[in-house]
Amino acid sequence: MRLSRALLQAGKGAHRWRLHRHWFNIDAASVGATSRDGARVPLPSSNWDKLAASAIAPYVQIRSDWSRKEVEGVYWQPLNSLVFQAALVHRVFFDPGQVQKCTLLSIKTGGCPETCKYCSQSSSYRTGVKAEPLMQLEDVLREARLAKERGSTRFCMGAAWRGPSQVGPRQFQRVLEMVRGVRALGLEVCATLGLLNAEQAKALKEAGLTAYNHNLDTSREYYDSVISSRRFEDRLDTLTQVRAAGIQVCCGGILGLGESHEDRVSLLHTLATMERHPESVPINMLVPNKGTPLEGSQPVQFWELCRMVAATRILMPASMVRLSAGRISLSEAEQMMCFMAGANSIFTGDKLLTTPNNELSQDDAMFRRLGLSGQSPFMDPRKSRLEQSEASLMQ
Repeated sequence: MRLSRALLQAGKGAHRWRLHRHWFNIDAASVGATSRDGARVPLPSSNWDKLAASAIAPYVQIRSDWSRKEVEGVYWQPLNSLVFQAALVHRVFFDPGQVQKCTLLSIKTGGCPETCKYCSQSSSYRTGVKAEPLMQLEDVLREARLAKERGSTRFCMGAAWRGPSQVGPRQFQRVLEMVRGVRALGLEVCATLGLLNAEQAKALKEAGLTAYNHNLDTSREYYDSVISSRRFEDRLDTLTQVRAAGIQVCCGGILGLGESHEDRVSLLHTLATMERHPESVPINMLVPNKGTPLEGSQPVQFWELCRMVAATRILMPASMVRLSAGRISLSEAEQMMCFMAGANSIFTGDKLLTTPNNELSQDDAMFRRLGLSGQSPFMDPRKSRLEQSEASLMQ
C-alpha cells in the first residue's frame, strides 16, 4: 500500500496542499492485519491519525511571519480543501478524538461601563440585565466543584467591569482568592476581567491563573464601529501585560458584528502574527441581545463559522480553538464539522455569562455518539504529539 506525503507550500500568497513526488511504503504490519480468510482488516482510526500526522508533520510550522496575502490565501480556499488541510494540521498537535470541556461563570454580572454594542451587560443599553455584586468565594468554589464533577477541566470566570482598577483592591483580592481556590481543585483557571496593568497581571499569575481571556472581537479597522469606550490598542496592551506576567493568552473574536470577510482576515492576521500565538483562540458567533444596538443582526451562516475555524487551525496549529458563544444554534452535525475543521474545546453549562448555552445532557449524548472524550487539564499542545507517536510507528 502506498500513502502520499502532503506538502504545505506557499505559492503566490496562497497555501496549497499537493502530493509530493516521493512515496513511502507501509508494510502489512503497519496498516493492519490479515484475517483467516485473507481479507484485509482496516487500521483502527487512531493508527490512521498517527500516520496522517507523521506524514504532514515535517511541513507544519508555527509561524508568526504570515503576510496578509498569505492569510487571505488560506482563508479563501475551497471549503472542502480548507477543512481537509485543517484536519491534517490538527492531528500533528492534538488527538482529534479529544475535546476539552470548559465552564464559564459570570462572577460579577451587569453594570459594565463599556459600550460594546453586542453586550447585554453594558450599562449603556436597556437590556433587562440587572447589575449584581461580585459573587462570594464559597459560591464560586461550589460552582467550580460542580463543573469538575460534570467533566470540565477548565473553569473560566468573567466580571462585567472595565478592569480591576475600576472596583478597587478589596474586590480584586476576592478574585485572587477565587483563582487560588479553583486552582486547588486541579482545574485550569481562566479569567476575563477587562483591562489589566502589570501589577494586576503579576498578582493573577502568583495566584495560579492559567490563562487570561481578552478578545480582540474584530479587526483593527472595524473595531471603532463596535466599541467606543476603549481602543484596539488598549486590548493589545493588556495582552502584552498578560504575556509578560507568564500567563497564557486566550484571545479570539466574534462573528456577526457587521464585519466583512476582509475584517475577519485582518483579525486572523493580527492573531497569527503575534510574537507568540494565543494558547487559546475562542471563535464566537453573535447571539443578538435585546436592547443592544446589534439586536437585529442577521445570524452567521454555518459555513462562515466553519471557514473561520479551519483557517484558525492552519494559521495557529498549536492553539486550542474554542467553539464558544452561539454553539446553541448549531446542529450536532455542524458541531462535528467544526471538530473536523480543528475546533477542540467547547463551553458546557446552562449559560455563557448571560447567553444561553447547550444543555449538559445534549453535550454528553453528542460526545457518546461522535466517540469523543474530554481532555485532561494542563496539557501542552506545543509539544507535538508526533514526538510520542513516531516511536510507535517505527516499531
